[in-house]
Amino acid sequence: QVQLVESGGGLVQPGGSLRLSCAASGSILSIHNMGWYRQAPGKQRELVAAITNGGSADYADSVKGRFTISGDNAKNMVYLQMNSLKPEDTAVYYCNIEAWVLYNGRGDYWGQGTQVTVSS
Repeated sequence: QVQLVESGGGLVQPGGSLRLSCAASGSILSIHNMGWYRQAPGKQRELVAAITNGGSADYADSVKGRFTISGDNAKNMVYLQMNSLKPEDTAVYYCNIEAWVLYNGRGDYWGQGTQVTVSS
C-alpha cells in the first residue's frame, strides 16, 4: 500500500516561515496530483494548494502569494513553503496524493497530518 509521512510543522510567530514536507512510499507506480489540505478546529478540511505531475499549481485565495507548493516526482516528495504566516493559518496540515498503485489501480491517499500553529 501507500504511506504518506508529513514533517516540518510546529510553532511559529506571525510573519514567520515554515516548510512542510511529505514523503510518499509504497507500491506507487505514478503520482498524478499532489496537494496540501488543512483543517482548523471546528472547520471543514480545505484545499490549500495542489500541483499536477506536469507542474501546474493552484492555490486557495487565502494563501496566494505567501505559500508555494512543489513536488519531486522522482523522489515521491511534495513540499509546501509557507511564508508570512498568519494566526489564521493555524491548522493541521494534511498531504494528499492521487496515484496509481500496484494491484489497486488509481487511488487517493492521505498523510496523518502535521500541526502548524502561528502565535506570538
